[in-house]
Amino acid sequence: MSTIASAGIQAAQPLLPEPATVAAVIRETETIRSYRLVFDDPGVMAAFSFLPGQIGLVSVMGAGESTFAISSPPSEKEYFQFSVMKTGVVTGAIHELGEGDKVAVRAPMGCAFPSDGWKGKNVMIVAGGIGMAPLRSLLLHLLDHREDYGKLQLIYGARTPADLCYAGDRQQWEERGDLDAVTTIDVELPEWTGRAGLVPAVMEESGLRPENTVAVICGPPVMIKFVLASLDRMGYREGQIYTTLERRMKCGIGLCGRCNVGPKYVCTDGPVFSLESLRGLPDEL
Repeated sequence: MSTIASAGIQAAQPLLPEPATVAAVIRETETIRSYRLVFDDPGVMAAFSFLPGQIGLVSVMGAGESTFAISSPPSEKEYFQFSVMKTGVVTGAIHELGEGDKVAVRAPMGCAFPSDGWKGKNVMIVAGGIGMAPLRSLLLHLLDHREDYGKLQLIYGARTPADLCYAGDRQQWEERGDLDAVTTIDVELPEWTGRAGLVPAVMEESGLRPENTVAVICGPPVMIKFVLASLDRMGYREGQIYTTLERRMKCGIGLCGRCNVGPKYVCTDGPVFSLESLRGLPDEL
């Protein structure tokens, strides 16, 4: 099993947020927006680095703080991006933000996908809805280093076309000759000309075979449940399958105890885990 990567410049004072400014807001869906942020201190911005899978905590004055996966690639130095689904008080406050507004950020935190250990392998990325956010960072990183990997495949699904994120990205991905990008919705609709079918079924039909392949999944729990069953039928071993659990995190540094699962803390031991490592934990996920 590959060791989960834990690189990046961790803030010297992890409890001290850094001021940042919203540089751009992108409306992905009715309930999801992407925020491109820039640290106010040019020195902090210049030194900022992370790896795909790492997360940040975004705070809005008077509302609180929430954890989000960094959805931009490490190669992007002009800004860093979070994609936020509106679900509660903090995410609602973030959705009120516009260009030029201020937030505070603690990042990067957690471990990353061990993509260096995947060099020479095929990588199949399977995502559902907002679960594409951390996997977008990974996919763009793999494409930045395309010569290091074998076949790359993305299977991305959502309930309806209106629930799919990253429209501009998806068009570019589908046009690339070095990436097999499959976008699907649950059922056929008159206005949809693309693939229709549930993600697990599409994956079983057209997904990469397990030989020399790593599968990375993120999405709604019900999707993950059936994707795991499909991967098992396809012959994938637990050490070949990775996921990210950042939605369980709170403080980000292992103090609050909210994200503990057995002896592990998602924020310090994760959020990236192989299925093999999760099987040894209590069934609390």
